[in-house]
Amino acid sequence: MVDLIRSSMLLFVLLNPFLLIIYLINIVQKLERGLFIRILIRAGLIATAVFWVFTAFGDAIFSDVFQTEFASFQIFGGVVFLIIGLQFVFRGPTAIEMLQGESEHLVGAIAMPILIGPGTISASIIIGKRHDAIPAAVMIFATVFISILIMIGLKSLHDYVRKKHETLIQRYIEIIGRIMALYVGTVAIDMIMQGTRTWIGKF
Repeated sequence: MVDLIRSSMLLFVLLNPFLLIIYLINIVQKLERGLFIRILIRAGLIATAVFWVFTAFGDAIFSDVFQTEFASFQIFGGVVFLIIGLQFVFRGPTAIEMLQGESEHLVGAIAMPILIGPGTISASIIIGKRHDAIPAAVMIFATVFISILIMIGLKSLHDYVRKKHETLIQRYIEIIGRIMALYVGTVAIDMIMQGTRTWIGKF
């Protein structure tokens, strides 16, 4: 049970709903609560299904199906997040252009790369190695939807506070968004370095 809780915390920290809500601030501000909830739940279901696949098959998906190395995925994922981090630094928290389209296109954009990324996929592979299939699947489902419930709660809090303190909220989001960009960029560089070290270790 303790190991399950630790694995759940690993995935939760990588999902980090308090950071994700900053990523999603553009749609938090423009969508009404009901539509936001529906989009988020659908994205969560997609992410959960992907995590289940990697939990069940692990590294074999890369080596046998894609015939690539997981290190390549880490490097590419690091580059993607580095670009996102740089956009946040220079343009603020509304910089992710793929989240500025019509609502019907947002589910996939939120699912990947917001929820599904190299970090969360790595955690899914680790969870699959540590635990039996059913407990791992239940734990992943619970962790993803606890994260989504927290984001829904933060959306409700944002809507309530924004009515009275809109200017203050905008400044807070701008500051936090740029601070988070430093974190995102740091994680991106670390992912690239990990992938590179793995590749170098093969020679």
